[in-house]
Amino acid sequence: MAIVTIIGGQWGDEGKGKIIDHLAKNADLVARYSGGNNAGHTIENDYGKFALHLVPCGVGWEGTINLIGSGTVIDPDVLIDELELISKNSLPGEIFISEKAHMIMPYHIKLDQAEENDRGSEAVGTTGRGIGPAYSDKISRNGIRIGDLKDIDLLQKKISKNLNFKNKILREIYETEEISEKEIFEKIDNWQNKLSKYIANTEQIIHRNIEEKKFILLEGAQGALLDIDHGTYPFVTSSNTVASAAATGSGCGPNSINYVLGITKAYSTRVGEGPFPTELTDKVGKELGERGKEFGTVTSRKRRCGWFDGVLVRQTIKISGINGIALTKLDVLDELEEIKMCIAYEIKGKKINYLPASTDEQLNIKPCLLY
Repeated sequence: MAIVTIIGGQWGDEGKGKIIDHLAKNADLVARYSGGNNAGHTIENDYGKFALHLVPCGVGWEGTINLIGSGTVIDPDVLIDELELISKNSLPGEIFISEKAHMIMPYHIKLDQAEENDRGSEAVGTTGRGIGPAYSDKISRNGIRIGDLKDIDLLQKKISKNLNFKNKILREIYETEEISEKEIFEKIDNWQNKLSKYIANTEQIIHRNIEEKKFILLEGAQGALLDIDHGTYPFVTSSNTVASAAATGSGCGPNSINYVLGITKAYSTRVGEGPFPTELTDKVGKELGERGKEFGTVTSRKRRCGWFDGVLVRQTIKISGINGIALTKLDVLDELEEIKMCIAYEIKGKKINYLPASTDEQLNIKPCLLY
């Protein structure tokens, strides 16, 4: 038996999908344990090339079970489109969705976009896909779970209760168009028809595979530096992306995980706003972006590029208990005249070897570069 957790060691986009897809060839089960369709993994196999946002990367292999765990948030419309794409291309992996996973509702998306727009120059770079508001409802115990599709009458009551409050916010705070109850109710039958056969008690499935000593991969979304607690807050995602989230989001015990693999680029990239100590805004940064084809899988936004940051990767290794690293895109550096990496920071004339918690300090630290 081996249970391997795979995480991104930087701000995401490290190439996790390709590594997981490669390892999944020999895996019995692959479980996605966090995030939503704000994440994206590109895989390529005998069936073609696919950009997956919710379904685990093991779906391309015969006999592999793929679980979408309780730690995820799911836009049902996006998931249905993805499942239909998978069916159309005859990808063979079996798919199950945790009945405890929370749903992203249309009002979550509307609120996400309205709030980000209201921030103006202080925007945090959200993808506007409703991830944050869905997690907020989960924590405030107002969330709606995939398992609620089993009882449509009860589901409609929950939606009506939530929508009254959400529309008040949209109307009175953001002064924008409300979401109609009818618009959501018209979607429910489709959600139930298309998703019900996949809904399961995924903890039982993963526990059975552990007992049978199967090879299990736990698939993370984004990167550790976007973790809600340990990332460059507030320029982070709305969930935990460090390795310890794998146990919570999949339903397996932390003592059952045997190995943590960190996927890390040979340089650094970031999508959206936030601190980036080693960012290059010169021709070298542009060259890294062009050679590395640095455009977001989800947003298609151009990624910011910079030198490898050893301080941040070392911090990720410690917080996530990383046992080994898969270094990707090393070939992108081949034709550069010189290669640099950050080994420490300087702030107010003092050298430090960690990322400070203060956003202001994060934005003002200077990288100490090794040539």
